[in-house]
Amino acid sequence: MPKQFEAKQIAQCGINCKTCIDFFGYTMAGTKRKHGCCSGCRTRNSSCAFIKQKCKRVKAKEHVDYCFECSDFPCEALTKLDQTYRKKYDMSLIENLNNMKAVGMDKYLESEEQKWKCSVCGGVVCVHTKKCYACNL
Repeated sequence: MPKQFEAKQIAQCGINCKTCIDFFGYTMAGTKRKHGCCSGCRTRNSSCAFIKQKCKRVKAKEHVDYCFECSDFPCEALTKLDQTYRKKYDMSLIENLNNMKAVGMDKYLESEEQKWKCSVCGGVVCVHTKKCYACNL
């Protein structure tokens, strides 16, 4: 089976864009998005809204591939986003970033494959809804 995830789908903040509800093209209410599927944070001019709005390094035109490369890691903005994701979606962005740094991108992507794989059809499970949009389970 081909790999589900690629490094270009991992946002600077540690979100795996391919598990995001916007990537699947849905809203939290379960309806299709008017503007279709999101192509991911990196493919949209290489910065997601969170990074553009909250990261002082990016605002200062400094290049950061992943937040763990920054001397301010984890910054206050990332910590707040991480707390939201921990509470609402049982997933830690800071933990994701620390894992990427510790094991490298290839091993991290392998772990993501297992973590987000639908047990029924092998599709990708959404982090926000815990639903597989390939088989609707």
